[in-house]
Amino acid sequence: MDAKKVCIERELKSKSINIIWPLLSTPEGLAKWIADDVKWKDGVLSFTWGNVWSHHETRTATVLEKNDFKWIRLRWDDDEFADTYWELRMEKSDLTGDVILVITDFATDGDVATIEDIWESNLESLNRTTGL
Repeated sequence: MDAKKVCIERELKSKSINIIWPLLSTPEGLAKWIADDVKWKDGVLSFTWGNVWSHHETRTATVLEKNDFKWIRLRWDDDEFADTYWELRMEKSDLTGDVILVITDFATDGDVATIEDIWESNLESLNRTTGL
């Protein structure tokens, strides 16, 4: 079974890459919208959902590539497909000048809708916590 590429684009309510980049590339920023807690050590990010003293899930992702103030590409360490990754990329809208967040991820045929729902939920959290 192959993984399919899933791309989601969202125009954010900001023209400043200096505001948005830390939300995509730092543990503190990622914890505002992707997980409850994020830690960084030696190029590996640990994402935790839920409370560590009760029911929770932790996954790690290795940073594959990063171009500061443009994009970051990570790979879940437990992913069964060797050529998959997830990427957070910033682009500028030609019309408004606002930053467009382009999310690339991969899912199997039956999981595409689930992956899209997870990212939409994450984007709602980003908007709720930052106003973007």
